[in-house]
Amino acid sequence: MRYGIIGSGSWATALAKILTDNGSNIYWWVRNAETIQYIEKRKHNPHYLSAAYFNPSQLVLSSQLKDVVQAVDALVIAVPSAFAEQVFEQLQPEDLQGKKIISAIKGILPTDNRLLHEYLFNHFQFPVENYIALLGPCHAEEVASEKLSYLTFSGKDAATTQQIADAFRTEYINTVVNNDVVGVQYAAVLKNIYALGAGIAHGLEYGDNFLSVYIANSANEMVAFLRKLNEKEGVETAAGHNYAASVYLGDLLVTCYSLYSRNRTFGNMIGKGYSVKAAQLELNMVAEGYNAAKCIYRTNQSVQALMPIASAIYEILWEYRSAADGFKKIEGFLV
Repeated sequence: MRYGIIGSGSWATALAKILTDNGSNIYWWVRNAETIQYIEKRKHNPHYLSAAYFNPSQLVLSSQLKDVVQAVDALVIAVPSAFAEQVFEQLQPEDLQGKKIISAIKGILPTDNRLLHEYLFNHFQFPVENYIALLGPCHAEEVASEKLSYLTFSGKDAATTQQIADAFRTEYINTVVNNDVVGVQYAAVLKNIYALGAGIAHGLEYGDNFLSVYIANSANEMVAFLRKLNEKEGVETAAGHNYAASVYLGDLLVTCYSLYSRNRTFGNMIGKGYSVKAAQLELNMVAEGYNAAKCIYRTNQSVQALMPIASAIYEILWEYRSAADGFKKIEGFLV
C-alpha cells in the first residue's frame, strides 16, 4: 500500500518517520516550497522534530495536494482540525474514490462541529468503511527519540485496519486495533480539554494531590459522555468498550501529565494569567483543546451528559471567566 502524509507539523513528521523507518516509501504534502527544499537538502524538517532524519530516496515531497492524493492508496491526515476543511476544499469527491483515509486529527472540525469522518461523508460521500482513526497515547517528541510508544487504529473494516496498523509497527511503536471509531475520536477531543485544564490547575499552583483527583474525575466525565453519546446514536454497547485502555484513559493521563503536552502548556499559561491570545502567540503551535472546548460544549447541548469540568474550562476560555473562579467551581464537583 502506498502512503501519503498530509501536513508537516510535529505529528505529521513523527508519522512520516514511523512509516519510513518501517521501510515504506511515502508521498508527503508540505505546503511550503522552502520547507520541501530544506528537507530534501538537510534531510530533516527545519521547524519540527529536527532530530528526526529521513532518507531522501524514501520521500516524494510535493506542495501540490492533488498530486499526492492521486499517487497513493492511503492518506494520513495530520493537520490541525481547524485547518482540515481548508485542505479538503482543494479536492473533489472523485479524488478520494478508492482511497483509505487515516485520520491523525485530534479535534472536531469547527465549521460543521463534526468529526472528520462525518465531514467526509457529508461533503465527499466518503464511506466510513474506508476510514481509520489513528490515536495515541503517543507524543511526537518521544517518537523522534524512538522511545517505546503505542498507537491505536480504529476502523470498521477489521482486515484493513489491521493491515494499516501493521504498516506502522516498528521496534519502538506497538499498535492496537479496535472498532470504536466515534468513541476514540471523541476521547481524543476530550482529553485535550482536560489536559488544558490540568495545565490551568498547575498554573494556579494546585498540587499533585488535587491534580490526581481532577484527572480521576475527568476520566469519569469522559466515560459518561461517551456512554451517553452511544445511547443517543443508538450504538450497541452490550459487549462494552474498555475505557481504561490506552486510547482512552492512557491518552488522557499522558496528555494531562506530560511536559510535551501543548494543551497542558497552553493551560499553564492561562492559569498564570496569560490571555488566550497571548498564550496562542507564546505557544506558536495549535492547542487543540482550545477549539475543542467550544465544540464539545455545543455537542453536549444535544447529548446532555453531565460535564461540569469541561463546561468550566469552556467558560474560562470562551466566556472570560477567571481561571481561579472556574476552578473554584470545579472543586465543588470533585469526588
